Amino acid sequence: MYCTRQITPTITWVGGNDRRLARFENLFPVERGVSYNSYLIVDKKTALMDTTDSAISRQFMDNILHTLDGRPLDYLVVNHMEPDHCAGIEELMLRFPQMQLVGNAKTMTLIQQFYDMPLDGRTVVVKEGDTLPLGQHTLQFFFAPMVHWPEVMVTYEQTEKVLFSADAFGGFGALSGNIFDDEVGFTRDWLDDYRRYYANIVGKYGMQVQATLKKLSGLDIQFICPLHGLIWRTNLQMLLEKYDLWSRYEPEEQTVTLFYGSMYGDTENAAEILATKLADAGIRNIAMYDVSGTDVSVLIAEVFRCSHVVLAAPTYNNGIYPPMLGLLHDMQALSVQSRTIALMENGSWAPTSAKNMRALIDGMKNMTVLEPVVSVRSAPKEQSLTTINAMCDAILESLKKN
Repeated sequence: MYCTRQITPTITWVGGNDRRLARFENLFPVERGVSYNSYLIVDKKTALMDTTDSAISRQFMDNILHTLDGRPLDYLVVNHMEPDHCAGIEELMLRFPQMQLVGNAKTMTLIQQFYDMPLDGRTVVVKEGDTLPLGQHTLQFFFAPMVHWPEVMVTYEQTEKVLFSADAFGGFGALSGNIFDDEVGFTRDWLDDYRRYYANIVGKYGMQVQATLKKLSGLDIQFICPLHGLIWRTNLQMLLEKYDLWSRYEPEEQTVTLFYGSMYGDTENAAEILATKLADAGIRNIAMYDVSGTDVSVLIAEVFRCSHVVLAAPTYNNGIYPPMLGLLHDMQALSVQSRTIALMENGSWAPTSAKNMRALIDGMKNMTVLEPVVSVRSAPKEQSLTTINAMCDAILESLKKN
């Protein structure tokens, strides 16, 4: 049975939701599930904007057939070839033999890599800025390479001023009937998942996001329709500002997040002492996470939120406690930069984790490491408080400068 909503009188959301999915890309926990968005324009010609994941293929096809109401599907625009958005291509090609695939040259290469089906006479290959008239609607195509695959493009509908933005401007979380940004409490219920989505899915490509934002800045955009998450029709400026901030690697808040690894609680205790002193000094919105029990995608999102990051880890096999090492490797891989870092280590006989953590941080761009380093021998003692107090002072002074 169909389940659709109107974006405008002629543009229909024909996507669906997957609340059974445990991990997005089999990596990132999605406790609230995820939506797979697709949009159908009905004009003299009909055009579908991307397909969905195979997990919701039955719902997706019901939605399309209901919206078409017996009409043929003329065009399938493929903005992004990741499998959670292209799984319906083959079935649509078979069901609508006159349908044309619209994409760029890299799109067509990927289609042939994923599928074994003839494309002769069934493709419209577009270049930057090309247009495709549907009747009253006209589609215009803009390339957005590496946001976050090399073939990605976005499609702008000129008449109703709708941007179909591929994976850009999306977020984790299934939709619950309310598909528009002004129907939900975004800051309260959605912002954390949007930040986590950006940081982990798109975060590495800040330079490319900046280039895309610049390219789109000249368009009059009234709707943003991404492939995951909410459809934006009211607070577009807020969303664009978040993307601008995140893609410049600027923190959202001048505050501190503390990440600790602790085998028996002593390193955690040192981090707790520091957090309490920072709170006593008036720092708000402090966050604290056990790296052994928190998915790394959450930690990465907090790095994007906070200006200052405390890394506290015991020495393990003369190196870095493994979950902390994993976080640092993800920070490197996602091009995290322009943060202020404070280091705490613990070691009963040969503490070396701070030195090893610093070596990895030094390989990142525009990172500032504060002094002193807190080095705990087994468990925090009175002498440890002196160094923790000094670290607290250094963090506070750094926050004032920012």
